[in-house]
Amino acid sequence: MLEMNKLSLNIPDTTKPRVVVIGGGFGGVNLVKYLPEKDFQIVMLSKQNYYGFWPLLYQVATAGLEPESIAEPIRKLFDDRHDFHFRFVRVTDIDPTAKTVNTLIGAIKYDYLVIATGTQSNYFGNKQIEQKSFPLKQLSDAVNLRSQLLQSFEQASMTRDKQIRQGLLNIVIAGAGPTGVELAGSLAEMRQHILPKDYPGLDFREMNIYLVDGLDRVLPPLTPASSKRAHEDLEKLGVNIKLNKLVASYDGEIVTFKDGEQIPTQTLVWAAGVTGATIEGMPAASVERGRYIVNQFNQIAGFEDIFAIGDIAVMKTDKWPKGHPQVAQPALQQGAHLAKNLVRQLRQEAWKPFEYFDKGSLAIVGRARAVADLPGNKSLGGFIAWVAWLFVHIYYLIGFRSKLIVLSNWVYRLFTYERGTRIIIRPLVRHDDKTVVELQSAGK
Repeated sequence: MLEMNKLSLNIPDTTKPRVVVIGGGFGGVNLVKYLPEKDFQIVMLSKQNYYGFWPLLYQVATAGLEPESIAEPIRKLFDDRHDFHFRFVRVTDIDPTAKTVNTLIGAIKYDYLVIATGTQSNYFGNKQIEQKSFPLKQLSDAVNLRSQLLQSFEQASMTRDKQIRQGLLNIVIAGAGPTGVELAGSLAEMRQHILPKDYPGLDFREMNIYLVDGLDRVLPPLTPASSKRAHEDLEKLGVNIKLNKLVASYDGEIVTFKDGEQIPTQTLVWAAGVTGATIEGMPAASVERGRYIVNQFNQIAGFEDIFAIGDIAVMKTDKWPKGHPQVAQPALQQGAHLAKNLVRQLRQEAWKPFEYFDKGSLAIVGRARAVADLPGNKSLGGFIAWVAWLFVHIYYLIGFRSKLIVLSNWVYRLFTYERGTRIIIRPLVRHDDKTVVELQSAGK
């Protein structure tokens, strides 16, 4: 590998306005799609070289899909553009006065800056949980969690110690939002249809799946009716739901709750909250609860040439006094809308304010089990909502290849209950009672 001081961003000079986009998620990618390269030079900086469809991360974690089926290289998305420049690099800070973005390998000037960095897991200052738990925010998290789950089952099949085995088979999911609910449902279906065949020596009636949340219902963003239905479906699948329950600590072996209850587990999945992935250099007055305060044009408070879109932005309106929901649709819509406004700027036309069109919310619990809140205060549940969930997610996947792979996987699973390749690609070393159990790939 080259030393950092021998690298540079290496962006060509231009006479066109330069738009620098930080982040390659829903908002950033959709912005670039709608920006004409004949009018702008576009530079995207991201610490990941791929665009991922994050609503399906839980299926990667439970071996329902392969990682590559929900991700596309960012360079491939825009390989037909000659003045789009992607750099796989971490941004360190922004200098608004000099109109410069600083990275680990150099700086770049901008005419317009768009921050689309999304969110990161919020551990509420608990370093122990941050170090010991498993987040589910990006592709590497899903692969790590899949490896952890499979390795736990492997170890459970090799121990006669009931207490150790129970800790390996217990899974605790903190956070009963869409990620937690969908992960719990998927694990419950694995327990019923897949794992007994893979591990015939294990009694999976001993496997407990706990879904815990500090609020009084699952799926808080959805209506109470949809929340109730999802709760009932999860219980039918055998998920243990614990509400009004807060995690106090986790040492890698025991989850301790605020009320003193403890659950032994080697796997705590942290889906209990997110916070904005802000960048150094922006004034504190422009940030509220980890998100940049923006006006109706997505301009960050106090700036005309710096914008924030998607989860990192909070745009307060009468309908959305706390800002738009941190899901894909606001990011997609804001990205496209901001691109059109930047084109209007070049044409010296008046900008149009952003108006969010709420297309509803969906969450899947299991096969033929899902809930949907639609515009007009309409709700769906069961098989119809499940089919709607399938079609919506296929539609928003980028690339024909991804759509085909995911659809074929789902059709295959519909008739067989089978999952994808359940392989362990990350060796784990665990210390149990001074005994080192090491699982490594074959041939080592």
